[in-house]
Amino acid sequence: MALDLYHRLGIKRGAGEDEIKKAYRSLAKQLHPDRNKDNPEAAKRFAEVTNAYDLLSDKDKRARYDRGEIDEEGNPKMPFGAGFGGGSYGGASQHPGAGAGFESFNFGGGESPDLSDLFEGLFGAATGRSRGAGSGGFGGFRQRARAPQKGADVAYRLKVAFDDAVALKPQRITLADGKSIDLKLPKGLEDGTRIRLAGKGEDGPAGRGDAIITIEIAPHRFFSRDGNDIRLSLPITLKEAVLGAKIKVPTPEGPVMLTIPKGTTSGKVLRLKGRGFMGKDGKRGDQLVSVDVDVPPDDAELQKFAEKWDGGGNPRASWGV
Repeated sequence: MALDLYHRLGIKRGAGEDEIKKAYRSLAKQLHPDRNKDNPEAAKRFAEVTNAYDLLSDKDKRARYDRGEIDEEGNPKMPFGAGFGGGSYGGASQHPGAGAGFESFNFGGGESPDLSDLFEGLFGAATGRSRGAGSGGFGGFRQRARAPQKGADVAYRLKVAFDDAVALKPQRITLADGKSIDLKLPKGLEDGTRIRLAGKGEDGPAGRGDAIITIEIAPHRFFSRDGNDIRLSLPITLKEAVLGAKIKVPTPEGPVMLTIPKGTTSGKVLRLKGRGFMGKDGKRGDQLVSVDVDVPPDDAELQKFAEKWDGGGNPRASWGV
């Protein structure tokens, strides 16, 4: 049985969001496959704690998990799963400090009990037998086998550099099995986008599960995102603002030349078309450059000029002041 999600992260049920994030970061740093290349058990634990964080950091999924509606992989539980097949019966979900949860629960013997006898006791032995062993009654419970299941999905979180996200640059990622692949980023990439890799999860009787990768776009030191557009605050000199100039401006894919018109004032927005994020329709947003005129505080010549200059009128006249 899967270990309770809270136990995977080493926290108590009811832990806050910050405590969950802190526990995950600590474990992920210890168990990351890049630091444990010769330790497959660490890789497996890394996948488990990542999956636990993925579910518990989602408020809706966490609430459903706490109510026993979904299991440790985020899948809906089977009928009677909360009572006999999941961790919510007398185990970890009821007593988070009790140890190994439902895995260590014992019905009193070394072997699992025949549950068909229990159902006959609850619903009436005569009723079950009267319908026959092959009918839909509980007398046939012993004969019904669960259909083969695919292996569990494995969750990952991948932080992508801002520039790489704009350019949709393929990302190198190491999976829990120790293999590295180049992950292609999709159009319409956003923070929180999930990418599913079929057959890259755990083994199971009906085939392998999938790898589910959640993208986190790292912040940039001077770019910011606005939908599919990118914003940049660009400082220019007073001379460049007054006389106009052609200057080099950074973009996520390298610097380009930008024309500053004569008489440009602070706050004016200039547009570099097609330099933003790519939408799902394949069209790219723009880079919006907001001009910020930088006036040096201790320039003696500029101060002398300003003292002789008439000031260019009153820019606040329209306000009536």
